[in-house]
Amino acid sequence: QRGPRPHSPPSMDVPMTQSSQKSLRLGLIGGNIKETRSPVLHTTCGLSIGRNATYDLIIPAERGLSFAETLAYCAANGFDGVNVTYPYKEEAARLVAAGDPVVKAMGASNTVKFTADGPRAYNTDHSGFVAAYHKTYGNVLPGRVLLLGTGGVGRAVAFGLADLHAEEIVMFDMDPSKTGSLAQAVEAYKPVRATPIGQEVFDDLSGFDGIINCTPLGMVGREGSPLPAGSVVAPRWGFEAVYTPLRTEFLEHLEASGAKVLNGYELYFHQGIDAFEIFSDATIEAPAWVRSIITHSPEK
Repeated sequence: QRGPRPHSPPSMDVPMTQSSQKSLRLGLIGGNIKETRSPVLHTTCGLSIGRNATYDLIIPAERGLSFAETLAYCAANGFDGVNVTYPYKEEAARLVAAGDPVVKAMGASNTVKFTADGPRAYNTDHSGFVAAYHKTYGNVLPGRVLLLGTGGVGRAVAFGLADLHAEEIVMFDMDPSKTGSLAQAVEAYKPVRATPIGQEVFDDLSGFDGIINCTPLGMVGREGSPLPAGSVVAPRWGFEAVYTPLRTEFLEHLEASGAKVLNGYELYFHQGIDAFEIFSDATIEAPAWVRSIITHSPEK
């Protein structure tokens, strides 16, 4: 775990030993990524440590490439690392050697670093969710949680909930085979109860301390919500993994019920900081400055 970071902005006088380093070549591999804010986050992280960073958006289907071919292209063309998003996170964990044991346990990766020894897979959705949860809810335990969607980000969040000592993680996915395998993986990782469930969960949504959306429903191009319209929910907290757009039907549904909601922007921010530190082998000493630049708001 990292200690507290100072919140003062970095000096504008970048030492020559930093500014003369090779520019970082980074990117994002995914499907529906044209609205992502990742380029500004990573280039600003670069500025905060006195390094230039470029960040490409790479959609394999537009290039006529498979995910494996896209990774090989990046490795051969000087990329230092890439983020990976829907629908390739699980494939990334299968294809790339784990750089962190939790990646092997969860079977999903959103961060691949190219090293002299080959690519290495990490999962900063996992570390980013834990950091964002603590920032919003402090040390309050998650309790009994309903997790909707068990793909790449859902797997990372499930393992994050295990690390946060959730009482029970109830998992729903349109593909029941995913919930069963994830429940087994989580219970093998930590002593937490993980329960797969089917469509019957929507018959009674009471009894959950937290409700989480890790499906793509709500993101730009996939409008909607995993919760049935008009359903009665009463959690004390919630998490919406979607951050483009910032306001979704799911988030508004939970807020209307009185829940305190953590939105996907916080996961985006914390996972991005963690990923950049992996790519650069440097610590972001002024994350509040980075946030102030990318949100066009003064530091607090």
